[in-house]
Parts: sequence; structure tokens; C-alpha cells
Amino acid sequence: MNSFDLRGYHLFNQFAGHHAILDKMFSFFAQYSLEVYVVLFIIAWFTMPKYETKQRHALLIMGLSGVLGLIINVLLSHIYFRPRPFTVLPKGTFTQLIHHSADASFPSDHTTGSFGFAAASWGKAPRWITTSFTILAILNGVGRLYVGVHWPTDVIAGMIIGMLCGRLLWKFSSFFQPITDFGLRLFHYGAFERNAFK
Repeated sequence: MNSFDLRGYHLFNQFAGHHAILDKMFSFFAQYSLEVYVVLFIIAWFTMPKYETKQRHALLIMGLSGVLGLIINVLLSHIYFRPRPFTVLPKGTFTQLIHHSADASFPSDHTTGSFGFAAASWGKAPRWITTSFTILAILNGVGRLYVGVHWPTDVIAGMIIGMLCGRLLWKFSSFFQPITDFGLRLFHYGAFERNAFK
């Protein structure tokens, strides 16, 4: 471990176990932010105006960005294995608020997925989506440090990978238009809306 990770880890984790509200809040976001994203995706898809096709396509690209980031993480974890903080730090020097397997710590999957979703929304999705997804990504990243399951550079790497995936997927967004069209056709949105041509 390096001094940056060690000091950064304790900078956040030192508060764990001392503030009940913060403990519950960050434990929730550290564990369930991806599930919250699923709910937000569903709400966004069904509450947008029926004619709004570009923003629904943005939702698809956002989702694919997170998935791509997680695939990259799987590859990286097989190339470089970094142990979790709770497996190497002396007992009594940290507080672990949530249970976690002792798998590879680098990069943070939760942070990668969160920032993949958020970054792909920047400038492409409605403001409420961009704002909520970005705030949730930040809370998730901080939460992973607060609860004691990641090093700071795990989270930083996750942010970078997620943001790069978010930008990269837009370069090839046209290739995924058929998937969006399938969803539009399935729910009768846009040009596929019932009676749209009557």
C-alpha cells in the first residue's frame, strides 16, 4: 500500500462507526446505488414524453457505458490483483461497516458503473437525470471509502474508467440505435407510437 491510499482511506473511514445517520446513508449508497440506478432508468424511460426518442437513446448509451466499464474491470482484476483494505490493515485501525468478499479491490466496480452511467448522461440527457445520476455516483464513490471496502485509488480509477466509457460509447452510439428502436417499438414510442401515422 502507498501513503496516498493509506492516508486517503483513513481520511474517510475515520468517521465510520461514530455517526449513525452517516453510517446508514453511506452504507446504503455503497451497497445499493446500482439498484437505485435501475429504478431511475425505469422511471426515466416511462416518464419521458412518448415522442422523445433521443433521450431514450441516451438512456441506452448510459446503461451500456456502465456495462462496458464493468467488463474492463473484470479484465483488469485478472491482470492486477490488489487486496481489499480490510484484508491487509491491522485489526482495530479501521472500521468496516458492510460485509464484502475479499476479491480484487482495484478498480471499484460500483464507482465504475456509477460514473459510466453518469458521464454518458452529461449533455445528452435531461438535467434531472444528469444531476441525480452524478450525485449518486459521487455518493457511491465516497461511500465505498467510508464503509472501508476500497482504497482511494480504486475509486479514482473507477471514476476515470467510467467517464472514459461514457464518452467512448457516444462515439459509436449509432451502432446501438437498433436496440433503442426495439425498445421504442415495444412500448409504442416515437415513430412507433400507435396511430402516429394516422
